[in-house]
Amino acid sequence: MLKRHFGGLNVANLITANREFPSPARVDLQRTIDELLPRYSHSRQLGIHVEYSHETLTLGHLLANRHSPVVIGPLQYEEIDVGEALTFRCVRRALWLVRHGRLPFALVIGQATRFGEGCGTNIEVAVPPGEKSAELARSVLDKIESRVRAGSSYRGKVLSLEATNRYTGAMGPIRVHKLKQVTPDQLVLPSKTLALLDRNVIGFIAQREKLKSLGLAAKKGLLFYGPPGTGKTYTIHYLATRLPNHTTFLITAEQVGLLDHYFQLARFLQPSMVVLEDVDLIARARGNMNSPCEEALLNKLLNEMDGLREDAEILFVLTTNHPDQLEKALASRPGRIDQAIEFPLPDEEGRRQLARLYAYGLPMEPEVVELIVRRTAGGSAALIKELMRRAAQFLLDGGHARLQPRHIDAALEEMLFSGGSLNASLLGATGVPQHS
Repeated sequence: MLKRHFGGLNVANLITANREFPSPARVDLQRTIDELLPRYSHSRQLGIHVEYSHETLTLGHLLANRHSPVVIGPLQYEEIDVGEALTFRCVRRALWLVRHGRLPFALVIGQATRFGEGCGTNIEVAVPPGEKSAELARSVLDKIESRVRAGSSYRGKVLSLEATNRYTGAMGPIRVHKLKQVTPDQLVLPSKTLALLDRNVIGFIAQREKLKSLGLAAKKGLLFYGPPGTGKTYTIHYLATRLPNHTTFLITAEQVGLLDHYFQLARFLQPSMVVLEDVDLIARARGNMNSPCEEALLNKLLNEMDGLREDAEILFVLTTNHPDQLEKALASRPGRIDQAIEFPLPDEEGRRQLARLYAYGLPMEPEVVELIVRRTAGGSAALIKELMRRAAQFLLDGGHARLQPRHIDAALEEMLFSGGSLNASLLGATGVPQHS
């Protein structure tokens, strides 16, 4: 097929060039190929198959005469989740035979593989020898890359990488998350915390282009700290809602081995927001570390944050319940963390707002609200949310129309007393008074 396409030219003399694209670009890459290549004259797509797929497929594999040759067969597709109602079909491996005027070229598409693990998609263009052919190969690859970078299949969505079941830390499938949409009136935080969020996130991003024109950094690092259940993760949902043009990456502590992949994708899909929850698990003070492996993970995080260009449009949000345990090289270094924002336990007015918010429209008298405020002093927002759910269950069990003080008392009894001190600890209620 190749000999016929290239007019009898010795295919061993073909010149190739390639580009490798990260996994989130796969859908946009497929769309680009489907739209671009048929515009050339005499384009034809062929399915290709290999017996073993432990390395990146190249033109050299197509030409090799070995015990497991590449063969032509039906096109095979994979269904890719992009967070929409329908998945998108991407071809596994394909060979395109195309002509640009009188100049023939071929294009091989397949999974980029390192040490047996998939790490993206590889595209290789083969052309005859000569300067015009080299210019054509460069032009084709540049057109593909520019269209892929402008693609929007994953841009503006909330993503995480699923680690494979091997120890290598190689990048696995991408998961698209559907976070709850949080509006400003649903974010119950102290006015000081809200002001810091507005200035250091919403305001900063609104002024980002002007800051860049002055030569100032476009990246920013924030540290959210406070007791469990005070709204740190909930605020991340709020930020993702307020920044729909930003791609959000959610990194948990066990995924830190994929940091280099996350940062690569954050650069590729910027503007982006990189969220690393419970950062103290990998960034505790060096004196408190138990092994060189822990220090290596910390160094990886520090190096990745330092290695970004000043004009990178990336917002870092790190969360912790134990700010006192963080390594000073992270927490005390402007350029990595620029602003720490405290998330304290809700005050009296905050608990009042939270009770109404988490009642979700259930009717209740003002004295019931005040009872909740009084009985949850020292408790977190998460505690109030659980209290309202259990009180609603008692209301439904009794067939009543409105929340009553007895429903609140019964819920608190079950949460704080019947389950013992362990249950109170699990609910973050150890600071709640044990009397009415």
